[in-house]
Amino acid sequence: MYLSETSSPIFPIPTTMRRSNTMSRFNPYHHLSVSLNPDGSLSRLLHLPAFSSPAPADPVSFKDLPLNPSSSTSLRLFRPTNIPANDGLVARLPILIYFHHGGWILHTASDLITHRNCADLVAQIPAIAISVNYRLAPESRLPAQYDDAADALLWVKTQMTDPHGDPWLKDFGDFSRCYLYGVGCGGNIAFFAGLKAAAAASHLDPLKVAGIVMNQPMFGGVQRTNSELRFATDQLLPLPVLDLMWELALPKGMDQDHRYCNPMVGGPHKDLIGQLGRCLVIGFGGDPMVDRQQDFVKMLTGCGAQVLAWFDDMGFHNVDLIDHRRAAAVMSLVREFII
Repeated sequence: MYLSETSSPIFPIPTTMRRSNTMSRFNPYHHLSVSLNPDGSLSRLLHLPAFSSPAPADPVSFKDLPLNPSSSTSLRLFRPTNIPANDGLVARLPILIYFHHGGWILHTASDLITHRNCADLVAQIPAIAISVNYRLAPESRLPAQYDDAADALLWVKTQMTDPHGDPWLKDFGDFSRCYLYGVGCGGNIAFFAGLKAAAAASHLDPLKVAGIVMNQPMFGGVQRTNSELRFATDQLLPLPVLDLMWELALPKGMDQDHRYCNPMVGGPHKDLIGQLGRCLVIGFGGDPMVDRQQDFVKMLTGCGAQVLAWFDDMGFHNVDLIDHRRAAAVMSLVREFII
């Protein structure tokens, strides 16, 4: 499953870019294996392996449940197959609400990498995890993904208060220790979901969001940063690819200084940041977005949030999803943050 940092990238860089070191002929649709249809939808030509059936000896059990039928969203729930116990009493486990990566336009909760990342979190923390199969852009543009996150939070709260709520959560979950966890664009979703939760705290009670983990969160902006220029021809996320993802995800007519993309701009969202509680931000020095992630940490701190930041000088975006050493380092950070 794991590749070294020197292995071939998930999306190999086109030969034209390697030869000329320019992006004048670069096609971001081709790079992502997608094509735009006349009706504005995407054809996604890259089909990643999915995980749909557990083996009998798996340390983690999972099941799929509907979330909001009107928006065709769903959840994948995970729990340790053997729940730990203290002095004979079943332990209450923290609850992770997980938002996967994919630049707004790709991937699902059932994709193999997403599934295994959630399963590893559940087994090693240990925890209950809820992976949100949110809507993708451009078929559903922002803030649809934030609304799906809010639906997931409300769904978790309902399981506690409903006598017929899901037994995995009712019997094993600790509703006072609910964490939002996002990777890439999922880190962006976790941040804005945290703001929504802060604004609606009384409606979510007795559910408590105890912290937010933002692993290489995806942000942008009109003015290029040094890291974006330095890694403009990055093999995984060259600038035209990042620009395309935002073009397809943002509300039509909005540029990258919209607060969904660039939360460092002014706006009412900043008034809620001090209510977020504890935040963990993780980044890698070879990520084109690393400067924005570090500016984001400064903004969080300046607005009164409690922030733990960890940046590795080496490594590219999503390196921890394919490199065992980086995965172990991130897991250790997340486990310590939650436990």
